[in-house]
Amino acid sequence: MSSLFSAVANGVSGLMKVGSQHASSATPPFPEVPDASVPATTTLEETVATSVTIESAPTSEVPDAASMDVDAVNAGAVVVNAEPAQPAAGPSGSGARDFSSAPAPSATSRASSLPVGLDAAAPRARFGYVFDERMMLHAPLAGAHPEAPARIVGVHSRLREAGCLARMKLIPIRSARKMEVLLVHSEDHWEKVMMIAAMTPEQIGMSESYYEHLSLYVCPRTTQVAMLSCGGVIEATLAVARGHLEKSFAIVRPPGHHAEPEEHMGFCFFNNVAVATRVAQQLTPMKKIMILDWDVHHGNGTQRAFLDDPSVLYISLHRYDGGRFYPCGPFGGMDSCGEGAGEGTSVNIPWPCKGMGDAEYLHAFMQIVMPIAVEFAPELVIISAGFDAADGDELGECHVTPSGYAHMTHMLSTLAGGKLVVALEGGYNVESISKSALAVTRVLLGDAPPELKPLVANETGTETVWAAAAYQSRHWKGLNPKACEPREGALPGDWLDKGLYEYAEQTISIPELLKLYRQQHLFREYRMVQVPLLDEEVDERYQAQVICSPDVMENDTLVLLIHQFGNLRVELAGALTCDVRQECSYLIDVTKELVEWVTKERGFSYVEVNTYPRPLQPHHKRSWSELASEVASYLWDNYIQLSSASKIILIGHGPGCSTVMDLMAARARSVMKKVKAVVLVVGTEDIPQVPKDDDELRLWYMKHSLVAVPQSHPFVVDGKLRKRHGKVTPYDEIKAVKLLSRALPDIQDYIDSKLSRSKALPLTATNDLNGTAHAP
Repeated sequence: MSSLFSAVANGVSGLMKVGSQHASSATPPFPEVPDASVPATTTLEETVATSVTIESAPTSEVPDAASMDVDAVNAGAVVVNAEPAQPAAGPSGSGARDFSSAPAPSATSRASSLPVGLDAAAPRARFGYVFDERMMLHAPLAGAHPEAPARIVGVHSRLREAGCLARMKLIPIRSARKMEVLLVHSEDHWEKVMMIAAMTPEQIGMSESYYEHLSLYVCPRTTQVAMLSCGGVIEATLAVARGHLEKSFAIVRPPGHHAEPEEHMGFCFFNNVAVATRVAQQLTPMKKIMILDWDVHHGNGTQRAFLDDPSVLYISLHRYDGGRFYPCGPFGGMDSCGEGAGEGTSVNIPWPCKGMGDAEYLHAFMQIVMPIAVEFAPELVIISAGFDAADGDELGECHVTPSGYAHMTHMLSTLAGGKLVVALEGGYNVESISKSALAVTRVLLGDAPPELKPLVANETGTETVWAAAAYQSRHWKGLNPKACEPREGALPGDWLDKGLYEYAEQTISIPELLKLYRQQHLFREYRMVQVPLLDEEVDERYQAQVICSPDVMENDTLVLLIHQFGNLRVELAGALTCDVRQECSYLIDVTKELVEWVTKERGFSYVEVNTYPRPLQPHHKRSWSELASEVASYLWDNYIQLSSASKIILIGHGPGCSTVMDLMAARARSVMKKVKAVVLVVGTEDIPQVPKDDDELRLWYMKHSLVAVPQSHPFVVDGKLRKRHGKVTPYDEIKAVKLLSRALPDIQDYIDSKLSRSKALPLTATNDLNGTAHAP
C-alpha cells in the first residue's frame, strides 16, 4: 500500500509540474508588482457613480490552467472606469506581504462590496450576503459526499423563503486574486490548486487516493469554485470593513478553515477567512480582527495562519477527544495558544467528547469568549460559521440548536461596534445547517434571538470551561477561573453558582425587588390584590405578579395588560468592573398613565400579568413564554370568563404581545365573542402573527386590533409593512421604552371608539401604513 501511495503521489507531483509548465508556457508569469495604473478595488462611491459591465463566460466551458489569471477562473469580470482607491497600509510586524500599493494585474476589476445597478439616491443597505450558483459546480464525479452542493442550496432557499434575503443586498462575488491568496498561502500551494483545473477525468481518477488521504475530492471545476468561495468571503469582509454594510453573510463552499499555508485538506482548498482577514488588514483601517470559529472541527489552518500575530485573535470551540477527532493531533489542544508575539491570541476550548449543546457552548461564551473578546477590543469580528455542531449532524454528534447559534451571534454582535461577518464553513446535515443559518441571519438583521429553555451545562463541559479559563488567565486579565470553577454540591448552571454562591442565603434578585415594589404600589394606589395560582411551578415563579382590581368579577368592562415590568436605567462606575452607581440608577414605569386612565378615569376593572419570572433554577422545566401562556389561559378560564365583563380589552406590551397572541389562538371563539379591542405595543420585538390556519380569527383581528411599532422597526420598510400583522401604526419614537407613552392618546381613543364612548375615531389611530383611514 505504501509503494502504491508513493507512486500515486509521485504521479500527482509530476502532474503538478506539467500543469505549471503548461500554464507558464501559455501565459506570461504572474507579476509580483503589477502596473499601478490598474485599479485593485472600487469604493462605494465609485461603484455607484461608474458604469459597470458584467461579462460571464459560458458555464459549460471548462478552463485549463493557462486561462487562469489572478482575477477569475471563468468567474466573470466587472469593468469599472474609475480612479483607484488608495488602500491603507497593512499592520506592521504581522508577517503579511504588503500589497497596499499593488492593484490587480488584470485590466478588468471586480466591483467590491456592492451589487451592481444600485441607484445613487437609494438609501445605503445595512446588511448583505454573498451567493453564487457557480459554487455548486464543485461536486464529486461519482458517489455521494458530505460536502455537497445541496449545503448552500438549502441555506439560500431557507433564507429566501423566510424573507431574509429581501432585507439584504446581494454582494457581487469574484474570484480571489493570487496576490490575495499569497498573503496566507505559499506559491506552491497556489500552484497545487491551479493544477487541478488542468487534470483530465482520467488523471483525477488516478489521483483519487492521494486526495482522499487529504480528506478532499476534486473535479474539473474545483479550482474555479475554490477561488469563488475565497473571493466571496473577501468581498463580504471588505463590505463591512469599509463601512458599506454593518453585517454580511457569505454563503460559500467549499469551506476553508482547515486549509493550511502549505497544504489543502479537510474539504478546504483556500483558507477563506484567513485570506479575507489579511486583505481587510491591508486595504482598510481594520487592523485588530477577531475570528470566532464554532465549527465542530478545529480550524487548524486558520490558527496556523496567525500563530505569531498579535493583531488577530482566534478563538475556537471544537471537539478534540484527546487529539483523536479531526484534524487530529495536539494542535488545537488547550495549551496550543500561539507563539512569540502572538502567544495568548490563540484560544482553544477543546471538548473532550461528543454531545455538547447549547448549555455548554453558552457557558463557554459567557466565561471565556466574551471576557477575552472585550479585553482584546476587536475592530471587526468574523465568524467561521460551521454548523456541524448542530443537533442532527452525524459527523459532529453535538446538539447545538438554532437558538443556541442565535444567542452566540447576538453576543458577538455587541463587539466591534456591530461590525460582523459570517462565513459559512462546515455543516453536513442540510436541514440542520439551513435552520441554524436562518437563526443566525435573523440576528444579523436585528431580530431578537429566540427564547432558550432552562439550560444546565453538563459536568464535562463545565470542567473543560474551567480548565480553559484557568489556562488562558495567564494571558487575559478579564478571565476569572474561580467564577466558573465547579463546586461540590452545586449543580452546573445554578444561578447561585454564578459568582453569588457564597451569598446564597442573603441574596434577593432584582426581579424580586421589582415585584415587591409593583405589588405594594398597586395596592396602595388602587387597592389591587394578588390573584392565586394553582400550578406549583407557576405559583413559585409568578407569585405576586398576577394582580387585579377589587371589582374584577363585577365590572362590565375589563382590561387585561400583559407585560414585563421593570425598565431599569443603570449607570456603571466602570466598564471593567461593571459596578453599579446606585444613586444614579432608576426604574422607569411606563404603565402608570395607562393604569390611571383605566381604573380612575374610565372606571374599568383591571388585571395585569407581569411575565418577567423569577430566575431559572435547575429543577424548572418550562420557559417563561410557556408559563406566561399558561397563566394567561388560566386567568381567562377561571376569572375573566366567569366574571360579569361583557366588554374586554387585551393589551400587550413588549414581550407580552406574544402572550396575548397565544391567548387569542388558544381561546379563539370566546375571545372573538367578548373582546372588543386588541392593542399591541410591540417595540423592537417581532410583530406577532395570527395563526395562518384560522381565517375567521385573522379577519376578526384585522378589525379589532391596533399595533404600535417604531418607525425604525425592521418589518417597516419605506413606511410599509412587509406582511399583514393587523392594523399597524408606526410612530416616530425610536426608543421602545417611550413608545407606550407616545402611543397612549391614540390607544385611549381607539379603546373608547370600540366601546362606543366616542362618535368618531381619529385618523392617526387607524391609519394603515399607506395612509388610508379605516372606520372602527
